[in-house]
Amino acid sequence: MAANTGKLAGKTIFITGASRGIGKAIALKVAKDGANVVIAAKTADPHPKLPGTIYTASEEVQKAGGNALPCIVDIRNEDQVKEAVQQAVSKFGGIDILINNASAISLTSTLATSMKKYDLMNGINARGTYLCSQACLPYLLKSKNPHILNLSPPLNMSSIWFKNHVAYTMAKYGMSMCVLGMAEEFKEQGVAVNALWPRTAIWTAAMEMLGGQDGKSQCRKVDIMSDAAYVILTKDSRQFTGNFCIDDEILKSVGITDLDQYACVPGSELLPDFFLDGSSPEVKITQGKEALPASASGISSTFKQMDAMLSEDLVQDIKASYQFDLSGSEQGTWYLDLKSGKGSVGQTAIEKPDCIMSCDSQLFLDMFAGKASPTTSFMTGKLKIKGDMKAAMKLERLMGKMKKSKL
Repeated sequence: MAANTGKLAGKTIFITGASRGIGKAIALKVAKDGANVVIAAKTADPHPKLPGTIYTASEEVQKAGGNALPCIVDIRNEDQVKEAVQQAVSKFGGIDILINNASAISLTSTLATSMKKYDLMNGINARGTYLCSQACLPYLLKSKNPHILNLSPPLNMSSIWFKNHVAYTMAKYGMSMCVLGMAEEFKEQGVAVNALWPRTAIWTAAMEMLGGQDGKSQCRKVDIMSDAAYVILTKDSRQFTGNFCIDDEILKSVGITDLDQYACVPGSELLPDFFLDGSSPEVKITQGKEALPASASGISSTFKQMDAMLSEDLVQDIKASYQFDLSGSEQGTWYLDLKSGKGSVGQTAIEKPDCIMSCDSQLFLDMFAGKASPTTSFMTGKLKIKGDMKAAMKLERLMGKMKKSKL
């Protein structure tokens, strides 16, 4: 763990979306130094599925050693943002650090993304980040070591990160473009503007709501992000700006090499996050290929095609068993065993599969035909996965091979 140094004692840190998750983790980390923390978020009343409000987060900040100011803020609302900034300045005398953590996500395709969702993502991610930065900058410019830190990814222009969720990528990259532009704009005035992004999936209440407890073993704890943020925020703002940081790289740069301490289950294989080269099997398999139509003969034909492709090499590559619980027009239970011999397929349930996938039969066909992304389907709730998430990702290799065999 990155040790607290006391460098943020008395500093005022404005954090958006800090009622839970990574935002709250950063709030608690800086609170240990005795920082003043502005909890700027919408959740004033308990969410039916997600724990935490601005008030419970504030209580935790105070118990950790910091001072807290809870503010009800929808960062799409200019008046609310400006009011929260004024409250922070009135209570603490200024603002030293802004963390743009609040974000909205919908991993949907162009035709499946309503303009309401498009506006929500761009309103919170891109516009909200710009607005909060603009509102805080007059006070940051007066600080001795001012920082803006956006929780956003490197600007990776590979088409793989756009094709399945153009609207989300545009909105998220809007946060990163704020880093690119503002870092240079305010460099001479000493305001550091940087981005931080996780190498792997991070275990939060939101992740649990999406995938259930089964996905926890493939995630890292929020501590890796709060520790990395702390390292960035305690750097000299005139010397460290305009960087797109990855959590584990930042920690390694200060001598923290034992990353297993951040794993929810030490030693487990981890689920990679979006936007980083090499983090998606789809990059190697399907980029540049045309999507194939779903098989006209349906589920049975798809499994026959799988059976024809089974081999000892494939088993050695994947080493996992799968059960598919399908609903819809071709409902039924099928299995794919890639753990021994040349592997096998069949129409029945199997004992202790490594991964159970539940979805509509048409979505199943679309995924194996290249018309739908398993990752996107899972993140949007259309595909339910129980068990080994890494095994689920490996299955995309077989999907890619099936498509290539048709080209």
